[in-house]
Amino acid sequence: MNLRPFARPDSPWRTPGFDDAAAGIARLLPAFGERVVYTRFVAPATPTGAWVDYYRDWPFALVPPDAPDYDLVPELPAGTHPVVSETTFGKWGPALAKAVGGGTELVLTGVSTDCCVLSTALAAADAGVHARVVADACAGVSEADHRRALDTMALYRPLLDVVTVAEVLAAEVLAAEVLAAEVLAAGG
Repeated sequence: MNLRPFARPDSPWRTPGFDDAAAGIARLLPAFGERVVYTRFVAPATPTGAWVDYYRDWPFALVPPDAPDYDLVPELPAGTHPVVSETTFGKWGPALAKAVGGGTELVLTGVSTDCCVLSTALAAADAGVHARVVADACAGVSEADHRRALDTMALYRPLLDVVTVAEVLAAEVLAAEVLAAEVLAAGG
């Protein structure tokens, strides 16, 4: 989840910890290779319900999905990875489920912790998908909001786990070693 408004200093959506979160995401990307899926929030063509009030308060965001503000940041390009765009804060739904190939494990990073990350994590957990939220690869609207969102998600154990980049990378190395040992044990 990495959109320009969170990184741009002049944006009302500027997220102070964005650069640190982006650095954490960049450290994780090589470990996941082709399993990476990007998500982005985009405005609907016509807001309905409570979204009408939301876009009244944030009119700069009511632009078409191909507007520059909804571009991914150049420091974290999607390349050939899938990009799931949703008009909701929570990205878990049929499109993301399809993009992750029906997997039952997610590693979530991005901004903002207290909005899109939280909404996605809770929806995935409700759907029976275990999510690891990488605290140092996320950023909130403020450090206090980031911390409150992480503390809230920690209450959902064992459906959600709050982890660090180092913990995720160590788990990925261990998983690769176990797989290699299984292949050797099978005579491969």
